[in-house]
Amino acid sequence: MSAAQKLPAPAAAPAAVPIPVAELLTVVREYIDASRYDAAERLLGHVLAAAPRHGESLHLKGFIAFKRNRGEEAAALMEQAMEAGAGAPRQLCNLAEVYRLLGRLDDGLKMIRRAQALAPTDAVGHFNEAMLRYERLETDLCIRAARRAIALKPDLPEAHMRLGQTLLLIGDLQEGWEEYEWRYQISGAQPLMPKSDRPQWNGQPLPEGERLLLVADQGFGDVIMFARFLPWAIARCPKIVVATSAEMRPLLERHFPGPTYFSRWDECPAFAAYCPFSGLPRLAGTRLETIPRDGPYFHPLPDRAAAWKERLDGLVAPGLKRIAIAWAGRPTHNNDRNRSISLDMLAPFGAIPGIALLALQKGPAVAQAAQWQGAAPLHVLDPQIQDFDDTAAILQNVDLLVCVDTSLGHLAGALGRPAWIMLPYAPDWRWLMARTDSVYYESLRLFRQPEPRGWTKLIEAVAGEIARFAAQAPSSSG
Repeated sequence: MSAAQKLPAPAAAPAAVPIPVAELLTVVREYIDASRYDAAERLLGHVLAAAPRHGESLHLKGFIAFKRNRGEEAAALMEQAMEAGAGAPRQLCNLAEVYRLLGRLDDGLKMIRRAQALAPTDAVGHFNEAMLRYERLETDLCIRAARRAIALKPDLPEAHMRLGQTLLLIGDLQEGWEEYEWRYQISGAQPLMPKSDRPQWNGQPLPEGERLLLVADQGFGDVIMFARFLPWAIARCPKIVVATSAEMRPLLERHFPGPTYFSRWDECPAFAAYCPFSGLPRLAGTRLETIPRDGPYFHPLPDRAAAWKERLDGLVAPGLKRIAIAWAGRPTHNNDRNRSISLDMLAPFGAIPGIALLALQKGPAVAQAAQWQGAAPLHVLDPQIQDFDDTAAILQNVDLLVCVDTSLGHLAGALGRPAWIMLPYAPDWRWLMARTDSVYYESLRLFRQPEPRGWTKLIEAVAGEIARFAAQAPSSSG
């Protein structure tokens, strides 16, 4: 979670601004804090119509553009604001954050250095530096900047979260898990659960008869990855209820029997303590060498796998290698700009002989398949995929999955199926640094961008490996 996303609009207008304008800008900032961006823009329109070079107003207009995911427009407006004299430290931090999201990392650091020079004791400037350093994979500098921010403002959860993620990325799980606990204290973070006076579980067995609530938190991939810790929790607290989404519930119920599962909070029974799935590795004292990795812990339904085998046998010409692909994750993910791509970027895959591509993509990005022009056939399976059991059955009947960092990769890993994950330059913490293997899933192979946003080189390298794989490996269709 970025500082710029959480900052209120800059606190005060210049002293020279007439009082009515200052009052208008106070209302504008209130509207921004309430996410009433249309109303805020209307007021700013009145100010800028009378004073087109009013720096504070230009910056606020840029801030609204940023909040609406119009990054280029936001940068241009904030740059105009600076030319007009708006250069307060927090304004510089906001522009640095916009630059970060646009991939202009050098420009972002320049802004942060200026902000730090003006306000060296402002924790936000050091936190923003940590965010930029992470994108550049400068982990030592990222950790140092995050620690400076925390020293100046110990209760800044975003800085703790960035520190935790970076420590986990470099393999320091002991401190990393502790700092990762700050994730639900970030302003605007989705609450883990309804308010309760019950304590968070400390990992110790509960008194006999008392119930532990476990919450399958975060995204589908997180639920799949952290589910491996359920047996550890069940061994300590036999009486467990699990809150999970309807999509994940069948998989969890089938593979981890014992707990009671529910998908609506009004179905939640009384409980003595609670814990998110993502908090279990901390309680278990998990280190790199103790991550549970005892082979597949999910399995496809036999009848579903047989049905999909028959379906794919009729769909894909005999002898072709079946390569499943997915190129985009959930658009609302806070790092989707770095992890998702468009299908046309996978054009090199379409030139590989001897393969058929099976699109397992879900969501709006599926529509891109209509524009596919590769020589390798692309079969879109989305209309026939009803749930994760369908996806698991498909993965059982393909030769390889190649995807960006989405829940599909986690599902393939939990099934023990071969999958290649294409990672951004600064990956999510769970993939660690520089490795081509995964400490969480034995069947995964990791491919990493050689530079920030270096998708072209990465995809070319993966295409070369697919060509070799297709030439050597026997196909699922025989």
